Amino acid sequence: ETRSGEDSNTYKAYATYRYRYAGRDFTGDRVGTGSGADNIGDYQQDTGRRLQQALQRGEPIRIYVDPANPAASVIDRDVRWGMVGFRSIFVIVFGGVGFGLLIGSWLKARDRDASDPRYADQPWLLNNDWQTSSIRSGSRASMWAAWGFAVFWNAISSFAPFIAWREIAENDNYAALLALLFPLVGIGLLVWAVRRTLEWRRFGAVPVELDPFPGSIGGHVGGTIELRVPFDAANRFRLTLTNIHSYRSGSGKNRSQKEKALWQDTIIAHAEPAASGTRLIFRFDVPEGLHESDAHQDSNYYLWRLNLAADLPGTDLDRDYVIPVYATGEQSRSLSGYAVERARSEQASLDEQAVRGLINLEHGPAGKRMVFPMGRNLGPSLGGLLTGAIFAGAGWFFVFHEGQRVFGSIFGGIGLLVGAACLYAIFNSLVVVKTAAGIRTVRRLLGIPIGGAELRRDEIARLDKSSSMRSQSGGKHTIYYSVNAVDRNGKAHTLGVGFKGKSQADAAMRLIAREFGLPVPETEPRIDPEEDPLGPAENY
Repeated sequence: ETRSGEDSNTYKAYATYRYRYAGRDFTGDRVGTGSGADNIGDYQQDTGRRLQQALQRGEPIRIYVDPANPAASVIDRDVRWGMVGFRSIFVIVFGGVGFGLLIGSWLKARDRDASDPRYADQPWLLNNDWQTSSIRSGSRASMWAAWGFAVFWNAISSFAPFIAWREIAENDNYAALLALLFPLVGIGLLVWAVRRTLEWRRFGAVPVELDPFPGSIGGHVGGTIELRVPFDAANRFRLTLTNIHSYRSGSGKNRSQKEKALWQDTIIAHAEPAASGTRLIFRFDVPEGLHESDAHQDSNYYLWRLNLAADLPGTDLDRDYVIPVYATGEQSRSLSGYAVERARSEQASLDEQAVRGLINLEHGPAGKRMVFPMGRNLGPSLGGLLTGAIFAGAGWFFVFHEGQRVFGSIFGGIGLLVGAACLYAIFNSLVVVKTAAGIRTVRRLLGIPIGGAELRRDEIARLDKSSSMRSQSGGKHTIYYSVNAVDRNGKAHTLGVGFKGKSQADAAMRLIAREFGLPVPETEPRIDPEEDPLGPAENY
């Protein structure tokens, strides 16, 4: 029996049969252990054809009877594992949603009353995780989330190889091999979950002790971290601080939570021996005007994420902390100025090395030239190009196969715009030439000049930086900056592109100013760490 639905057909094998057991005659109509129609595999069609052929030939069929209740019988008592897998999806999805709702309700019950006057001057205390200066990472939750998602994905895709094998064996449909991508992704997710588990087991909780608490906009975000890692002067521990806007995009069932990085800086922490292994000391100088943390995180909020990463023998270190940062203007009180200075000097050296790797400085008959060749930041550009191609392909499918012209045109248009922007990012180049009077810039696309400018030194008011591109992989954000010469009229002229993070852009500004005789970016007076335990702060 075929039953036609709105989207597809379902099938049900049915039969009525007579049998004798213990001298008594019975009639049965149960075919399989399940009931109802479905289209999971070809079980119903194959069973129906087999029964029909037996009926036409007048052959008996084997049935199974309950000895305790001979009136209960079934033709096929085997378990349909495809159906078990299909129904397991609903168990996992709805069970997971229910479990998530229970956790959400429990967390909601723990919320503090924002109208309480004692939180007016200390809003960070509304968050249960920000009651003290010791902030734990989300590594343990991330580990369990990785396992949950890996199990969920593999439960859904576990029967894909069997479906692909049947399609190839019975219908020569080799396009079904694409279904193997799903279990391959599942294997990758399991590897990810195992790596998160190994990372947690090796390093443990690793809380960060903030100084000041909370972190300060217009002041410092600093602190110490104790690691169960033997001290090794060759190890480098990178800390990245990012101000992020998290917001809900789309409507209805297409809604999703997205993040946009607004400001970012990366430093190398000072490492020294400690009783537990290694102590890290770090300090960021945070400019004014950035968004404060939101103690309650709903559909639209701001957060500050601190990432600690290090490439170590064996399991690498990778921790994310959501920390409270508010416009208090406070500075660190107990961090060693000597340690901060050493870390700052090491970071400046690494930044200059990275900048020199991006910039091709040439000395020719025409003078000094700085070349930013094609193919810069190839990884993010290729990733964006793949995303654009997927959107464009989806748009083409919706327009020409589904007749959804408006919806498909939107998808296709977005894909083409993203693809065009990424192609431009790959194939454009920039040349900055030092002239007798100042500088000349030339922008090319595939070697063809498409723009540029010429500026005298007395026309340049200052050097500045601006964010030019952002990339995201999971919860990791990277902001790429451009360095600009700002003229007396306030117009910005690009001198350098593709610098990763604020500190690298600052290093690029210092290098460009030095090499091209331009105004040196202003810094605050340098303070001897012996006189000031806080060390210097640099603002450009």
